[in-house]
Amino acid sequence: MSLCFDASGCRLVTEIWEFDLNGPSLEVHLRMNDAIMVENPTPESPEARQTLERPPVVGRVLHVINGEHYSGAERVQDLLAAELPRLGFDVGLACVKPGQFAQMRQARDVPLVDLPMRGRFDLRPAWRLARLVRSKGYDLLHAHTPRTAMLAALACRLSGAKLVYHVHSPTSRDSTRQWQNRLNALIERLSLRRASALIAVSSSLGRHVCQEGFPESLVTVVPNGVPGRAVRPPRETTASTWTLGTLALFRPRKGTEILIEALARLRAEGLPVQLRAIGGFETPDYERKLQDLALRLKVNEAIEWTGFRRDVDAELAQMDAFVLPSLFGEGLPMVVLEAMSAGVPVVASRVEGIPETIRDGQDGLIVEPGDPEDLAQALGRLIRGEADWESLRLSALARHAEHFSARSMAQGVAEVYRRVLAK
Repeated sequence: MSLCFDASGCRLVTEIWEFDLNGPSLEVHLRMNDAIMVENPTPESPEARQTLERPPVVGRVLHVINGEHYSGAERVQDLLAAELPRLGFDVGLACVKPGQFAQMRQARDVPLVDLPMRGRFDLRPAWRLARLVRSKGYDLLHAHTPRTAMLAALACRLSGAKLVYHVHSPTSRDSTRQWQNRLNALIERLSLRRASALIAVSSSLGRHVCQEGFPESLVTVVPNGVPGRAVRPPRETTASTWTLGTLALFRPRKGTEILIEALARLRAEGLPVQLRAIGGFETPDYERKLQDLALRLKVNEAIEWTGFRRDVDAELAQMDAFVLPSLFGEGLPMVVLEAMSAGVPVVASRVEGIPETIRDGQDGLIVEPGDPEDLAQALGRLIRGEADWESLRLSALARHAEHFSARSMAQGVAEVYRRVLAK
């Protein structure tokens, strides 16, 4: 069995990616699945449709999540909760930091339990989690953060359930707070000593996990996926102003400062461009920092800070290009996949799984992280027509449909579950 690692946009496997330890150097190679996923035809009767969507249960899994925000990782958790029951898994959710997730989630029919922690090292919820596992008969605990891995690992010891861990971003370089990165990486490493499987959302993240000391045999790469959505109509040829969009929980590693500087350069060249920034801020201090920068560069009137928005489709429809200037710490950003699925050209930085998803010049434009000049040049090529807006978006639409659907993501995760249960 093998796992694909691709640094520059190869054809991604959408079903099963596995490691094969090939000597001490960990030789990397690719194997495509022979099977091709085909959507079943719509059943004729409601009873048949229910049977198709809810096959016999082969396992029960409880996702242990933070739940404080509703950002990229939380959308993955929500989509898996919706899709996995159609693949034979009974799913539940447990939040240790109850917050936005409960209000924003789409999978409303999936049971959700709050197990709030009073602090980073409050282990008391682990006993409640173990009782929940025993009473509901869960076979697997699926954790998504170092915090939830710590609780889930203890609950697995108490209940006998197996542990699966989802790596959404590189823990040791997840933020600008180095002490917190080191602490979280240590918690993660200690908590996962008895894990049955690790899921990484990109090939680069799979490599990172192995470099952190986890056994190759435990790691499977399952690329993130999002559902298809309403496609943005072609851009009006008479439209003069270009609307750039970005969507994030704004924090230092997202590189929004770089985007603001690039916006100032574009406007200084006389290009008619504005920015629509969707999302909240990690802290009030960081919000002030970004707004002060925009004011100093005299582009504050060209930026609309919308705050958090529920309707992502409506926001994407207003963008001429989606920009993600991340500096580090990404796995495979859901917002990039959402822009692709909506037919919005993507301009993003060469970080982690992004260049595995966007092929530079084919599905979008890739720039160097932390370089406002490079970002401004790429956006300028798009605005001036030197990069073809229509061909970029059509290629991205096709690539999303083939490799990054929500169903293919769930298929990959379900296969991991089946292997763990078979052991």
